[in-house]
Parts: sequence; C-alpha cells; structure tokens
Amino acid sequence: MSWEDLQALCRGEKLYCKQLGVNRGSTNVYDVEFICDYKKTKQEEFYLLKWKGFPESDNSWEPKRNLKCHKLIKQFHLDLDQQLRRHKRRNTPKKLDKEISSFLVQKAKLRQSLKRWEAHLNQTRNHPGRIFVANEVDLEGPPKNFTYINNYKVGQGIVLDEMAVGCDCKNCLEEPINGCCPGASLHRMAYNDKGLVRIRPGQPIYECNSQCSCSSECPNRVVQKGIQVDLCIFKTENGRGWGVRTLQHIKKNTFIMEYVGEIITNEEAERRGLVYDCQGSTYLFDLDYVEDVYTVDAAHQGNISHFVNHSCNPNLQVFNVFINNIDERLPRIALFSTRAIRSGEELTFDYRMQIDPVDTESTKMDSSFNLAGLPGSPKKRIRVECRCGSDSCRKYLF
Repeated sequence: MSWEDLQALCRGEKLYCKQLGVNRGSTNVYDVEFICDYKKTKQEEFYLLKWKGFPESDNSWEPKRNLKCHKLIKQFHLDLDQQLRRHKRRNTPKKLDKEISSFLVQKAKLRQSLKRWEAHLNQTRNHPGRIFVANEVDLEGPPKNFTYINNYKVGQGIVLDEMAVGCDCKNCLEEPINGCCPGASLHRMAYNDKGLVRIRPGQPIYECNSQCSCSSECPNRVVQKGIQVDLCIFKTENGRGWGVRTLQHIKKNTFIMEYVGEIITNEEAERRGLVYDCQGSTYLFDLDYVEDVYTVDAAHQGNISHFVNHSCNPNLQVFNVFINNIDERLPRIALFSTRAIRSGEELTFDYRMQIDPVDTESTKMDSSFNLAGLPGSPKKRIRVECRCGSDSCRKYLF
C-alpha cells in the first residue's frame, strides 16, 4: 500500500501511528480521492465525493465551502466542460445527467490508473529523465502485457559476450591515445565537448566503456548515461495510439533514448512477425549493421521508445552504438535529434529509415533500419496506412 493509503486506513480504523503522523487529532481528517458528481441550488454548490480509503457506498455530498481539494475541483470542471462541449451544451446544468456523471467517474478512475502506472515507470527507470503519462482523448488505460525495461533482454539461444577493450586516455577528446575507443576500430570520435553527435548517420559510435581509464564525466560517454530529458507518454488525437513528446527544449544532435527490447534470432522474428502483422503492430527492429542475424522485439518488453510513433518527416535519427559489447552483430540502437525540438513537440522516427552506405577505412556499411513485421521480407507484410500527416508522407508504412 502507498503511504497515503496506510494513513487513510489507520484513520478509518482509529489506529494511531507516530511514523504515519496519524494521531487522535487527525483521525477525523478525511482525504478526497476524486469527485463523482455536481449539483447546485440557489444558495450553494455541492460535490459528490469519493473518500480515500473508503468504499463507494460511503460517497457523500458536501458543500463547496467545506472543501479544500481545489486541484480536484479544478480538474473536475475541466473534464465537465469538455464533456458539455461534446454534447454541444454551453452552460453548466444545475444537475448533471447520469451519462455525463458516469463518464466523469470513469475519467477520474482512469487518471488514477495512469498516475499509478506513471509512478511504476519512474520507480523502474534507471535514467535521470522523468516519465509522465497523459490521456485527454479517451478512456484507454495503461497498455496490458507490457513490461518496462532499461536494457536489452537476451532471448533464448543468444549469448552476449562483453569483449570490449578499454582505452588508456586521461582526456579522450583532446588527448586521445591511439584514437581512443573509436580509433581501435578505425573510426573517429562521435561527440563534441557538449556530448552532441557530430558524425554522419550510418557511421558507428564507439563509446568508452567499463574497461577504460577515463572518468564517468568523459565526453565519450553519452548513450550509456541514459535518457536525460523529461518525456511524456500521451494519447494522440488522430488515431495513432500512444505517442511520446518532450517536456523540455532539445538541441539538434542530442541523444534522446535507446530502442530496447528482447533480442531474438531472425527465425523467431519471422514467426512473431506473422502474428504482429495480423495485429497491425510494428515493434521488430532488425539489427543489420553488419549481417542480418538478430532482431529487437519491443512489443511486450521495452522502454519509452516502445511508444514513439512513425513519421515520414521525423525529428529523430538512428545510430548504431557499441559500448561494452563490440560484437558488430549486436549494436545498441540510439535515437538522436535531427534538429532543435520545442518543448511539447512529439518525438518521431522513420520506421522505414534508409541510410546511404558510408565508406570507411575498415568496412563498407549499409545501415538500413527495418522496424516492421518481417525482417527481410517486406513483400509479405500487410500494407499499413501511414497517419503521420507530414507534407512528405509516403501514405503507406509498408
């Protein structure tokens, strides 16, 4: 139980607890969980209240003058006004219809459910950036059969070997020894002194790792520090399901998040892809940096990237990142901003992103990212209509 629920329980049972701050003087103080209904007379306004820690059979009408739950009253009237507009009614009636009051109760319960999910997400995350959840569109609650994870989960039959060799640099950016960690693979440093990516899409990123001599403040440690900005999972208004928007201004070339999920073989991805195609979902991400062997499945296990929508004109770009594991068949998938992004703007990336091959001294790479139903078999996919709404929309995802 939460701290508040325990306090309410103790008050209801007239139990005193010093740690909870429940004493003889506070047992008659009751907390409002949410507002169920509204009515007004010539003299006064009344609200039907659901009391925290008590069953709905104990709901009671209370005059507004006795209430101190100003935020709940404000939220109730925002929801009420929205419903009245939907019913093309301008003025608040003296008594609410059952249909409207029932919807407001459902909305209040939904908001509580989303708050609990939000709290769970923030207890589970291992990154500084906070997660918020909002649904002002309908009554859909938290997704079922989804577990928030912070890192790849290795599927059956796959072994991750930490093969990275650390650098001996003291100042990796200004005085790299033998090119630092990128130099070991004949590549250059991916970030500037502010941690912004400076290489072309398609080129790999090699970060310093747990074997390196440099400190945790090394500018070549970016993706491994996790999500830094506050993000909000929100319900979209145009039928695209859940989406993600930033709650802070983001500079161009900033690391935003990783795409994580369960690492599976392509054979297993083929099997799951048939199921996902029938459901119209797209959570399979091919790890085809060098060879097409593994796939990331974020359908049921993933982080906030699970909710990022597609756009034919996205503001996020994918990069392959190697940190402790340098097996080029298993890169970490990092999303960076392609431009400055305003606070409140939705984050998107192209599910059918194609990156031009980049010639380097070590290898010729063709990084084509496939977030779709069947890796390597686009002709088998069910055609999915695109709803991104951008001027450059291709009309179909697949």
